[in-house]
Amino acid sequence: MDYLDELESKSIYIIREAYKQFKDIAALWSIGKDSTTLVWLIRKAFYGKVPFPVVHIDTSYKFEEIYEFRDKWAKKWNLKLIVGRNEEAIKAGMGPHMGKLQCCTALKTEALKMTIDKYGFKALLLGIRRDEHGIRAKERYFSPRNREFQWNYKDQPPELWDQYKSKQEGEEHIRVHPLLHWTELDIWQYIKRENIPVVELYFAKNGKRYRSIGCKPCCSPIPSDADTIDKIIEELKTTNISERAGRAQDKERAYMMQKLRALGYM
Repeated sequence: MDYLDELESKSIYIIREAYKQFKDIAALWSIGKDSTTLVWLIRKAFYGKVPFPVVHIDTSYKFEEIYEFRDKWAKKWNLKLIVGRNEEAIKAGMGPHMGKLQCCTALKTEALKMTIDKYGFKALLLGIRRDEHGIRAKERYFSPRNREFQWNYKDQPPELWDQYKSKQEGEEHIRVHPLLHWTELDIWQYIKRENIPVVELYFAKNGKRYRSIGCKPCCSPIPSDADTIDKIIEELKTTNISERAGRAQDKERAYMMQKLRALGYM
């Protein structure tokens, strides 16, 4: 086994363990490179199928390329796609102009809570990585939330010798993170090896590309000539620009992401 095989094997083990332990489970699919890699791994874990729903939280502010990619590959991969939206907040005009924290809370966190509550999911698989953001470094592979889906980052279970807290207690909700041990470079090298489709926004056009994608008003491209996967891989080996440098919420107060995640954000 090479390095990517080892990463893949551990992730598939965690995916299968989560599916075994939790009857009502779903995977979150933001349509970004990480969550698309997660969906790919789930398909590998279950021999080409995803045996549970895939959830996309739609703020209504996503790039058109994201919606097109979602619909195309959800159909090709025969996914049980659920689109979660906070329709009341959207109709009321909620948006980034009202403040990034308020917008993310209403259109992402609350929309996610509503979707979990509507479908009764006991656990969710997410494609987050420890190296992506300092707050995510505090996560565990099996991360419990309370009945309000809130995360107590000060009280996380130890995970020693690959022993995970995969049992629910009472009304706990569990977030499962099979990609926690991957890096951004690992993801792109795996995408290349497996020929995983990704949104075209990641590839440079006119000297710029998106390194991290989300809502259109809150994302900015970075200077780059990397218009192929090989060039992206080489760029990542030398860059000193952080992965989420183009994400508006990461440029605000340092505790914002921690606060959002504590409230139930992805």
